[in-house]
Order: sequence, then C-alpha cells, then structure tokens
Amino acid sequence: MADTSLGFVAASPSLPAAIKAPRPRQSAKPECHRCSSSSIVLGAAASLCVATGRRQDRRRACTVPRLAELGSRDTPSPHDLLLRVARGETGDHTPVWLMRQAGRYMKAFRNYSERYPFRQRSETPDMAIELSLQCWRQYGMDGVIVFSDILTPLPAMGINFDVVRGRGPIVLGDLARTLEDRLQDGPSQIREVTGHEGFKESHGFLRETLQALRSETEEKCSLLGFVGAPWTLAAYAVEAGSTKEAAVFKKWMFSKPEVVDEFLRRMTVTISNYAIYQVKSGAQCIQIFESWAHCLTPELWRRFAAPCVQQVVATLRKECPGVPIIYFANGGSSYLRDQVEALQGQIDVLGVDGHMRLDEAAKIVDGTGLVLQGNVDPYVLRYGSESEVRQAVRDSIDAVGGPGRHILNLGHGVLQGTPEENVLFFVEEAQRYQGTSEEYTSEKELLAA
Repeated sequence: MADTSLGFVAASPSLPAAIKAPRPRQSAKPECHRCSSSSIVLGAAASLCVATGRRQDRRRACTVPRLAELGSRDTPSPHDLLLRVARGETGDHTPVWLMRQAGRYMKAFRNYSERYPFRQRSETPDMAIELSLQCWRQYGMDGVIVFSDILTPLPAMGINFDVVRGRGPIVLGDLARTLEDRLQDGPSQIREVTGHEGFKESHGFLRETLQALRSETEEKCSLLGFVGAPWTLAAYAVEAGSTKEAAVFKKWMFSKPEVVDEFLRRMTVTISNYAIYQVKSGAQCIQIFESWAHCLTPELWRRFAAPCVQQVVATLRKECPGVPIIYFANGGSSYLRDQVEALQGQIDVLGVDGHMRLDEAAKIVDGTGLVLQGNVDPYVLRYGSESEVRQAVRDSIDAVGGPGRHILNLGHGVLQGTPEENVLFFVEEAQRYQGTSEEYTSEKELLAA
C-alpha cells in the first residue's frame, strides 16, 4: 500500500481478515442488583438508610462489573455516566476512558496500522469505525472517542498535511516563511470555515463515522468527539510538524503579533464550526486538546491561547447547549490556576496532565463547578504490575474525594507497548472501586449482609 499524500482520496479497501466492518454487540444489558426487604434485616436496613441519606445527591449505578478477562466486556450501567459526571453529577463509580485508547498497544489495531497509512485509516469510515470500537468492545470503557487526528480539519482551510510512518504528521506549505502572504487574497489563501455545514463536502467521512458510532454506542456508552485547540493547530501548521518549543511560531508571535492574531481568528472560527459539525453528526461530548501547552508560558497562554479557547467554547455552547466540553492542556499544569480563572463557568471538565498531583488540582478547582479528568501516569500502565495499576487508580479516585467525582484518564495517551491486560485492570478498577472512606465501607458491608 503506497503511503498517503496530498492527493489522498478515502477508499474502501478490503479489511483485514476476521476484522471486517463492525457488528452490533449482542450481549445483554447488565442485570441490576438491588437490595430487597427480604435480603437485609430491619436493623441493617435502617442503618443503610442513614448511610444513603448522607448522599442523596448521588446518582447510583446499578451494577458493579465482574472481574473480567481479555476478550469482551460491557460498560456497566448507567451507560451515560461519563456525561452525567461531566455535567457535575456524582456517580456511584468513576467513569473512565483513555486518551489514545485506540492505539498500537492493541494487536487488533496493529492489523490495520501496519497495513494502511494513517489518513486512509482515519478517513475511511469502515476502518475508522472499527478502530474506534475495538478497545471499547474489549475493555468496556465509559466512552468511545472517534478515531481521527487534531489536524484533520486543516485541509478545509487550504492547509494540507500528511502523516509519515516513523516520523509523524507533517504540515505542507512552508507557513514558517509564507504565513503573512497566505493570509492575503489569492488562490493559496488560508480560508476560514464559517459554518458547520462547510465541512459537509470535505469531511463527509467524519459525519458517516460519527453517525455509525452513535448508532453502535446508543444506550451502551458515551460518544466523544474532539478538536485541537486553535493555538496548538496554528503552531503545528507554522512549525510544519512536531516541535519542542514552537520557536518558529513564537518568532511570529513576538515580531508580528497582528499576523498571528488574524491566523488564530480564522483557526478559531474554523475549529468552532468543526466542533459543532461533530456534535451535529452524533458526538455527545467534545474534548479540546491543547497538545502543545508545554510550549507556552502562563503569560503567552493567556495572551494567545486562552481567548481562542473561550471563543470556541462560547460558539459551541450557543449552538449545542448541554454538550459537555473538556479542555486538556498537555504540559500546562504549571499554570492550572490560570486555566481555571480563564475557563471556569465556560467549560465543564478540566483535564490534568501527569505533572501535577490530582489532590492539588482538586483544591484549585474547589468551588468553581469544574470537574477534573486525569491523571494516572501512562508509564504505570506501560511497566507496572497489576497491583500497581489498580493502586494508581484507587489513589487517583481517592485524591478527588471518592468514586464518581471525576473522570478517570491518563496524564497523557496510552503508550505503545503497554500490555493490553494493564488497560483492562485500569478500566475495571475504576468501575468497581468503591472508595476507602467510612461511608463507603459501612454501606458495602451492609449491602453484603
């Protein structure tokens, strides 16, 4: 299979044997286990009422998932727990998904990645659907995130990119030299997509993928879409690929801030409509990835990145009220307070990377209404034992005050080479752990009586 290029057109190749187009899951919904008057003596029932009365605001999950083996696993009820917790409700267990959960750590995923180039996989609906669902079928996370890339909307703006195996994404067009010229009128002008229907022709594959995923996951788990934050995408475009410091784009930021502002304005309009397009296509929650936050000081983040995120959120909120919005600034935990001050009352969930203790983050967001997401070290899953993985999950949940009070994730994406069973331990422990406090312990003992 030839590598993808500027002239890429999504095809419909034969899929690897035994992994054809996704089939609906036939497993029955988990049975709800409730306490009855005949199962608990009167005195225990009275004590249980006292315990439950202390947490009337909690939305109770009906099941605790069984200990499972690799193969197939259902998401425990309630199926929309991730959305509920993102909106500020408290669940009986902690919802969980993982960044890069569709990845090369899975053998089933490698059956595709070793055969087809990235853009063909992500822009061919049959493959993108299958790659999005593989991990969910195996692990039963509370959320499925569409298999795609933050750079995917760029061609709609006239900015082309490719993904080269062994090197990663590259952005074409030499914007490091031509950015100002490309913002002028002309055939090579960088465009803004002014409405969500503007993606219908260029990104019909994404709508088809999301619609199919929504159909497959309806009343089974939550479906997430995602976008790259405008500053990160603008920096990626000018740097033409990965970078440690975004030095070339920073030169533009300091020498010609008015040019950067106009580029960011067009990027912000486009990304706002791209997020809306995903929700209209079936996504129930949107995560905004500030993947290059590590390149920014708090001052530069406030000046260039934060206003763009605020505008994306405001536009999405106006068009799609009620859709939870997550913001994750990778490498930005050193200015988490700045993020909270700028975004509280706008976003719903704040992702925390692996460079801050989660209990410290919980203190920072206390009283703001923000829900946290994160932040187990990906290397615990990569190299840790089962007991270490499970303990890291428990520590994360305890750090925010107990089960159902945040969304469990990693501090970054799942690493290539991570044992598949460690991902199972991670997901399973989040969904079964009931906490260490006296309240949880006493209630579990009474229920077991």
